[in-house]
Amino acid sequence: MRTIRRGERGAAVAEIRAVLRSLELLPALLPPDDAEFEEQTELAVRTFQQSRGLSADGRVGEETWRALEAARWRLGSRTLYQSVPEPLIGDDVRQLQERLLEMGYDVGRADAIYGAQTARAVATFQREVGLVPDGTCGPQTMHALRRLGRKVTGGAPLALREITKLHGSGRALVGKTIVIDPGHGGPDLGATVPEGLLRWTEADLAFDLALRLEGRLGAAGMRVYLTRGPSPEHELTDRERAQLANDLGADLLISLHIDRHPNPAAHGVATYHYGSDSGITSTVGERLAGLVQREIAMRTGLANCQTHAKTWDLLRLTRMPAVRVEVGYLTSPDDRAKLVDPHFRDRVVEAIMAAVQRMYFPVEDDVPTGSIDVSSIRAAVSATSTV
Repeated sequence: MRTIRRGERGAAVAEIRAVLRSLELLPALLPPDDAEFEEQTELAVRTFQQSRGLSADGRVGEETWRALEAARWRLGSRTLYQSVPEPLIGDDVRQLQERLLEMGYDVGRADAIYGAQTARAVATFQREVGLVPDGTCGPQTMHALRRLGRKVTGGAPLALREITKLHGSGRALVGKTIVIDPGHGGPDLGATVPEGLLRWTEADLAFDLALRLEGRLGAAGMRVYLTRGPSPEHELTDRERAQLANDLGADLLISLHIDRHPNPAAHGVATYHYGSDSGITSTVGERLAGLVQREIAMRTGLANCQTHAKTWDLLRLTRMPAVRVEVGYLTSPDDRAKLVDPHFRDRVVEAIMAAVQRMYFPVEDDVPTGSIDVSSIRAAVSATSTV
């Protein structure tokens, strides 16, 4: 869909405003027939985006539109069931998933999509409480959910599963699968440097970083896949990239981007992981984001803009720990001068490689940031693989 922004009118704007009113982000007394996307609506959209972990740009693109559609629903307002091929999506589904996670049932990630794993979790719950295990969440199932408390203690169930899986995979990188996602591609070049300078684009830089990282991680024994080539015919959506990683059964996903901002003073590196306003988060994804962020800041000198939780499709729909790294600002003269230097890009790759290795160290065996000799990872792995 096309992006809807300030100054526009029409039925789509009226629908956006209706959802914002239902969420009490716009005054209820505002005339409903005044279907203009004006300043107050833009502010309400920004507030909504901020609360949902989306990019708060005040514009309604595809991802924000889906989030608004999902926000219409509250748990109990409709019967939930598995629908193929178009699954039910909504905040009510996410609330059900979060409730089931709290009770110890495995729905995977709370992605707001009523898929097969959610239906199986509902059926398991129904069987245990004496209901017909049909995987449909109707009034009887809702009543049972409301009267029962948590079953799991000692930490968030999703976090416990993620940590157990991570620790069970061993500390060596050999045989693990990682998907590297160079941002943008196709007709979408992402950020570009101003006219008159050497023309580098975000898409080109991200792909160059991905190729360098592919080589280093591949030499360390990992199975490495890229989500796109250097010049794809069209840009994959984040949903398509997430599905590719899921189909490959990846252990990790790292998405590479270069940021931009109207203010050239904006600079530094930031890393994003999955997390929602309700407190549900990917604990292992958050740890990976922290490691990547600290290693890059330490090894490159880029300003540390910290890690942040987001519900972007790429982070929400992947079944493995996933992070998105914004490696500096192409619109910053200082960051740009570093990014166009291939030796600097090698340091970024070494930082990410060190973070990936540290992910698989037990917490008690972790090492200080910047202390891993990345060249030794290959030697250690080679020695292990020949035994």
